[in-house]
Amino acid sequence: MTTTPANRIDVLKTYKLFIGGAFPRSESGRVYSIKDFKGNHLANPSLASRKDLRDAVVAARSAFSGWSSATAYNRGQILYRMAEILEGRSEQLVTEIVALEGVTPRAAALQVQQSIDLLVWYAGWSDKISALAGSTNSVSGPYYNFSTPEPIGVVAIFAPAKPSLLNLIAAIASVITSGNTAVVIASEKFPLPAITFSEIMATSDLPAGVVNVLTGSGSELAPWAASHMDIDAIDASGLTPKQLQETQVAGAQNLKRIRVNTDLESPARILSFMEIKTVWHPIGI
Repeated sequence: MTTTPANRIDVLKTYKLFIGGAFPRSESGRVYSIKDFKGNHLANPSLASRKDLRDAVVAARSAFSGWSSATAYNRGQILYRMAEILEGRSEQLVTEIVALEGVTPRAAALQVQQSIDLLVWYAGWSDKISALAGSTNSVSGPYYNFSTPEPIGVVAIFAPAKPSLLNLIAAIASVITSGNTAVVIASEKFPLPAITFSEIMATSDLPAGVVNVLTGSGSELAPWAASHMDIDAIDASGLTPKQLQETQVAGAQNLKRIRVNTDLESPARILSFMEIKTVWHPIGI
């Protein structure tokens, strides 16, 4: 039997960024302090810079081809695997949610359970969304005409702050289940569940770069995400009205699609970051 020395120093968790499947610190070396709901210091996550955002977009774009061409069944299986791992790390996430949001352990456990169920729900839609939104169109002529939904590309995500884990899961799952890749800017005040979920994604068979997670100042990173020419769309659900307006103005330069989603469970949320492709094919004789 071993005993813990009275003078042992705790090994505190280091909360880093998640870019390209790795966990780097910010290239700037900056961190910031977050406090628990009582006002006590809790952790020093990385304060991501504009360079970190660019690196995350490069990783997401590099991963897009492989992820979007993977079978819908495979993408669904990976989302389901995330749910399995999340189930096993529930206790840690409950602790983080209680400390950050000030809710009861029971409410935090319910949020984690709902997040697990939400992942499974979106996993089930991966191979069904095409059937819902696709169609065979009636045309006048010797042609077949098909319309099918396809992923739009790289999506930047600003999820609402509370409930921190549930909103994060809804945003990520709805974006990647269709084949998009994502750059997530975690809640500035409640970032810990996002980094813990990054660790879950890193061990879930999700290819590197499909989801990248930055922590830091949303107000600092939002303008650069809006003007970045290689970000195709933004889930702006967590931005303030002023930030949303500024993002819409900056995103107009490359016709960036900007959406605010309020439903946690909705096929429409998946389709909001997809494009409809129409194919004409001559009828054989």
